[in-house]
Amino acid sequence: MSAFLAFISYFAAALALLAVFVVAYVHLTPYKEFELISRNNQAAAISLSGAILGFTFPLLSSIYYTQSLPEMALWAAITGVVQFAVFLLMRSRAAQIEAGDTAPASLLATLSVAVGLINALCISH
Repeated sequence: MSAFLAFISYFAAALALLAVFVVAYVHLTPYKEFELISRNNQAAAISLSGAILGFTFPLLSSIYYTQSLPEMALWAAITGVVQFAVFLLMRSRAAQIEAGDTAPASLLATLSVAVGLINALCISH
């Protein structure tokens, strides 16, 4: 029963942290991702998907390597800041993404995932 409670605790915390990240991320960007995605804007979907994956990989690592929920949450906050920094680096391409241009969205998504993977591995040390 103890393992099940730990699972539920970490799973619920991870989902809540992911939700907080997504809400914060879509407020950081100058365009409305979900509105654009509902209008079939592939670029918005690509860039948001990359950010979500770039956040999730380190979140998975923090679940595996940390010893407590507060420590996991701290790493999630750090990971969120790193993902925001990736977007800010590419912010000059925001208008193109909003217009539906998939090339800058693909680059942003790739950078988000790459930095997220590096972040995830660094948590293990």
